[in-house]
Amino acid sequence: MKTLTLSLPEEVNEQDVKMAVAAILFEKGTLSSGQAADFAGISKREFIETVGKYGVSIFGETVEDLKK
Repeated sequence: MKTLTLSLPEEVNEQDVKMAVAAILFEKGTLSSGQAADFAGISKREFIETVGKYGVSIFGETVEDLKK
């Protein structure tokens, strides 16, 4: 496992950053939903309920695919 340290301005919400990164890694298939939830520090259920706010489908389709 790799470790990454980020310095963020105080006004940046750390949880939003964790969730955004987890969503991207989940979308790419790098992390499972459970792994992404662990990364974000939330439950798997909460991750699945929240990841759509980051433009990621839990079904593998993009927002554009669903609009079609």
